[in-house]
Amino acid sequence: MNKLIVSLDGLVIKEVALTKDRTRLGRRPHNDIVIDNLAVSGEHAVLQQTGEGFVIEDLNSTNGTYINGKAIRRQVLIHGDVVEIGKYRLRFLAAEAIDYETTVTLRGQPYTRSGEGLPALTVPGQATAVGVLQASIRVLNGASAGREVALSKVVTTLGKPGVQVASITKRPGGYLLAHIEGAARPKVNGEAVWGEPVHLSSGDLIELGGTQMQFLLEG
Repeated sequence: MNKLIVSLDGLVIKEVALTKDRTRLGRRPHNDIVIDNLAVSGEHAVLQQTGEGFVIEDLNSTNGTYINGKAIRRQVLIHGDVVEIGKYRLRFLAAEAIDYETTVTLRGQPYTRSGEGLPALTVPGQATAVGVLQASIRVLNGASAGREVALSKVVTTLGKPGVQVASITKRPGGYLLAHIEGAARPKVNGEAVWGEPVHLSSGDLIELGGTQMQFLLEG
């Protein structure tokens, strides 16, 4: 089922199933999703199910609607997109996503999370690196130094909830690392990940919550 995960300051407030063709978001009580915050307009945005998929449109709000940090007027949502309205973040999860479960150790503490990941798209007749190479991450420091975790799922989630969380997603063109939650940003080769996900290359060094890891591709 398509849904939005609503959070504020990194804490999940509620989960909203998108069962209507048209879902209104705003501060006034008649909206389908009410966001009671002065930074949110009375009728802020609308989410519609169309032939394109789910489309979100800003309704000339005072402070704007953002997707993954960028202001939008109208945009089709894809699985994992984060809609920002005021201080609230609404993460879109697509119905066609598949279940995943990945366990990664962060500072010696195993973290397991089940959720949804979007299946990698394929282009007929086109071979991709994802389909040929096997990816994994190797922990470089701490109690789990030397441990390798195969990235066999579409989406692998790394980190500790409420502290710092990132994801690695398998796509037709390769693997992408994205920031999910936490004030501190993950780093790839010493550079903080801001805005758009970062494409990973074999040998890249990832820093997350004090844990250092190396991304590996093997054919």
